[in-house]
Amino acid sequence: MTKTQEKTFARKKSSHHLGFRLKRLGKFWHGLGPGLTTGAADDDPSGIATYSQTGSRYGFQMLWLAVFTFPFMAIIQEMCARIGLVTGRGLASNIRLHFPRWMLYVCAALLFVANTFNIGADLGAMAKATELLAPQLKYALLLIGFTAVILILEIFTSYRQYSKILKVLALVLLAYVITALTLKGVDWGDIARHAVSPSLKLTRDQILLVCGILGTTISPYLFFWQTSQEVEEEILDGKTTIKARSQENNWPEIKNMRRDVWIGMFFSNLVMFFIILTAGAVLHPAGITDIQTAAQAAEALSPLAGKYASLLFTLGVVGVGLLAIPVLAGSAAYVLSESFRWREGLYRKLKNAYAFYGVIIASIIIGLILNFAGFDPIKALIYAAIINGLIAPIIMVFILLVSNDKKRMGEYVNKPGINFLGWIVTIFMILVALASIYVIFN
Repeated sequence: MTKTQEKTFARKKSSHHLGFRLKRLGKFWHGLGPGLTTGAADDDPSGIATYSQTGSRYGFQMLWLAVFTFPFMAIIQEMCARIGLVTGRGLASNIRLHFPRWMLYVCAALLFVANTFNIGADLGAMAKATELLAPQLKYALLLIGFTAVILILEIFTSYRQYSKILKVLALVLLAYVITALTLKGVDWGDIARHAVSPSLKLTRDQILLVCGILGTTISPYLFFWQTSQEVEEEILDGKTTIKARSQENNWPEIKNMRRDVWIGMFFSNLVMFFIILTAGAVLHPAGITDIQTAAQAAEALSPLAGKYASLLFTLGVVGVGLLAIPVLAGSAAYVLSESFRWREGLYRKLKNAYAFYGVIIASIIIGLILNFAGFDPIKALIYAAIINGLIAPIIMVFILLVSNDKKRMGEYVNKPGINFLGWIVTIFMILVALASIYVIFN
């Protein structure tokens, strides 16, 4: 073989391997779905503010929380997804059928209030962050513009297209990883030590901060969204919506779902880790501890870490807001629609699910109005965190009971190890919620 032939053969071989790798990557990306978007939505602008505040106040001390919450978050979300796949019903529908309805109605009402506060704060953060990039744009116009874009996409875009948009928006969160990696003089050895060495002082501020972090990672709206999205994916694939007593083999689907969920939750906590790291490396040493919004964090980074880091951080706020607000509004719509047996589903058109889309519109519009009504967005987030902290453990008990019910789940009930970890995190969150209530009122 001549040298020319060898080079040609090498190029063809290299091209073949590249094509094979791209094909595998495409297949992997196609296999990701509700787990990825749910995990990404968890890092909404209010979550970014919480993580930034954690790093700015305590440096790297609380980095371990990102590692600690990952497996527990993934386990609970996996239960929710499995319930949706096996029963063909959303989480609220399962709760309605087998538990006192008044409990579901109370949880649904509280979730709607918490999500609406969160939406209002997120819209405000997106508008403020955009002002940093384009000061000539008016805050009010940005608020209305973002609201209109989100409503149009969620209501008038087909679910199949919309789910693809959400997946792409999830990639915006990589901006926070890149931001951290652009920082200079970071002590990675110190970071590694804090990541695996839990450190917590039982002060009022740290108790509330832990409650806030748990409320933004293991959050009720994610439970309902995950379950209902699994059902919608099944419907789009032409499968039956009620599978609880069927003889279908769900194990292949459950295997794919688990991969999706664990990757999504890992991605979520990875981003959380790097946001805390960035704030801890840049803002904490500079003595900047009063970070209350994601936009403030981006603004504070600019003179200290450079405009490039600030730009990435700001773009992340806007991108993830476009992802998280539809999830917040959608989860509230699923809960209320399933509670009152209204037609629901993003796969339906507006004319076939007026009540479902009505909840979405109401929650987003009310969130918009809160920004014009002089309502303090930070207080709104505190109220939302308290509500989430109160109802999350209750809903987690429902999730554990449903996912262990052999009558509904058959052979797909929880394994003993999963049960143990599920109850551990539920009890822990109950204790944190009680501790938070105590320090707030004392």
